Formats: sequence, C-alpha cells, structure tokens
Amino acid sequence: MTTPFRPVEIINPDAPSGLLIIADHASNALPSEYGTLGMPPEEFERHIAYDIGTAGLARALAHRLGVTAILSGFSRLLIDPNRGEDDPTLVMKISDGAIIPGNRHVDAAEVEHRLDQCYRPYHAAIETHIARAAPHGPDILSLHSFTPQLQGRPPRPWHAGVLWGPDAASGQRLVDLLRGDPALCVGVNEPYLGGNVGECLDQHAFWRGLRNVLIELRNDLIVEPAQQDDWAERLAPLIRQTFS
Repeated sequence: MTTPFRPVEIINPDAPSGLLIIADHASNALPSEYGTLGMPPEEFERHIAYDIGTAGLARALAHRLGVTAILSGFSRLLIDPNRGEDDPTLVMKISDGAIIPGNRHVDAAEVEHRLDQCYRPYHAAIETHIARAAPHGPDILSLHSFTPQLQGRPPRPWHAGVLWGPDAASGQRLVDLLRGDPALCVGVNEPYLGGNVGECLDQHAFWRGLRNVLIELRNDLIVEPAQQDDWAERLAPLIRQTFS
C-alpha cells in the first residue's frame, strides 16, 4: 500500500513548547503527480534531494528532549523550504551537476501550486507551534546535513558546523560545548554562512528575536539509524545547555 504524501511531519505535537526542532530538508519524497521530475531514481538518494540523516536525527532528539519536531515531507528538488518565496533558487533547474528536467519549464503558476501544496503547509506548521508558545516563543534548533565533498572541491574536514545569524550567543555556546570533545572538528558558520535573508530561521526566528541555532552534520556520520541515535545522545545534553 502506498503511503499518502504529507508535506509536513510533526513529532510530539503536544509536547511543551519551550524548544522547537525543525528539519527543512528531511525528506526526498515527491507528490505522485511529479514522478521523479524526469531524473534517475538514484539521484534522490543524494544530498541534492534531501539532507541525509536529518529525519532520523530529528525524531531521536525530539524523543530524548521531549519536544516537538517539525519535518518537511518533500524533496527540495521540488521546492526548497529553506528559501524565501521570491528567491531565484526556490526551484532549482540544476543541482550539483544534476539537471532537473521536471523543473525546466516551471512557470509562475506552477511555482504557486508547489508553494500551496508543499512549502506553505510546512511554514504554517512552524508558525502554529510558535503561536502556542506566545508571548515569548520557543527556542529553535534547525537541523541540516552536508555532503563530505561538493563539486570536486577539497574534502570538508568538519564533523559538524554551527551556523547563526543575529543570535551569536547561542551559536557560540553550542560551538564551545561541541569543542569540549577534542575528537570533533567543528566549523563556525561552515560549510555555509548562517543568517541569510529569506531562509527558514530568518522567516520565523530572527525578526522575533527568538533564540536559535542551526547545526550541520556531515552526512556520512548520520546515514544509519544507529549513527543518528549516537548523535542524538551526544547532542541532547549540549542542546539543553545551549538554551538553558
């Protein structure tokens, strides 16, 4: 039996609202009407389709911390929920060398359809949870993963990267806590810069002044469920301390 497509997955929806976990790129799924966007199915196992390992990690952390997690239920190859609605990279036509035929002739009407079908329900779920925590709002932890090497560039040395925008204090605190383990190579605003306009945390956290941090884990470290559980066990107490 085929599992119905859901644009958003909510873990522990009735948990206390002090901390919210979000995973913008948790899924490589597509609504059935899109097939595989004209791509070989194996492309959906790559980082271009989703952030490998983040769904299992988000679920494991939500369980350990007793908090809500909101996960996207669609591939960023369809539409990227970590972009503003007016961002030119909202619907990509090529990603890390892979051409996306199903996006080649996307027009404004089709973008609007994808926004209504997938993107907006995900962001609405985040807004609903934030409203539950009024008047102060929750702290927000955003989970992402990155590929060990991108487009023939040198291998990325970091096990984890911590990104932030206006809330440098929370980000630096998590960096310091992670660096308490000398075996870890931890990047600061690596492998990407944090705080970009229009991205998910900007849409929901920055302008509200909510404490927030984004963590990127190298995806080869969280491929398997056992690895995800190990990282959840490692991260849970550090996240508690970050937002204490």
